Amino acid sequence: MIRLFTAVTLPDQIIRRLALLGGGIPGARWVAAENLHMTLRFIGDVDSRTADQAHQSLRQVAFAPFDLQLRNVEIFGDRRPRLLYAGVEPCEPLMALYARINAAHGRAGLPPPEERRYVPHVTLARLKNPSRDRLAAFIAAHNILALPAFRVENFALMSSHRSAAGASYQIEALYPCR
Repeated sequence: MIRLFTAVTLPDQIIRRLALLGGGIPGARWVAAENLHMTLRFIGDVDSRTADQAHQSLRQVAFAPFDLQLRNVEIFGDRRPRLLYAGVEPCEPLMALYARINAAHGRAGLPPPEERRYVPHVTLARLKNPSRDRLAAFIAAHNILALPAFRVENFALMSSHRSAAGASYQIEALYPCR
């Protein structure tokens, strides 16, 4: 079994800027710089046949290049904060790409995506009982984050590998715009 997802990879200069944000919140597990990405669609644990179907379906996804901008620092989980992330400026071409990926997976016989609303983001840290005061201070200090826009000219099929040290991600295939 292999754990797969599709993602937009980030340029090195964006990764460096995001990595500088790490720290200052007790109870936060910061994502390693080499693992920063923006998930498009989580596929899950699949066998090699299903992984190949996913790959073949993604090869058919056509899209034009577009610009993407990361903006603001926010959390998921108002009552119990569980994730700190960099938000994504609303972007219609990104949402169109997301829809095309879902349609391609549907044609390949993969299950539909999770039912919750898709919120594009880059996970910065996973939170476990963070200090509310420190979290609030961090968000107040960084909620005006506005990184330079970058060009999205491909997306990736990525695999996730779990270990005691945490997950690591590997690019399995890149799909250029066309």
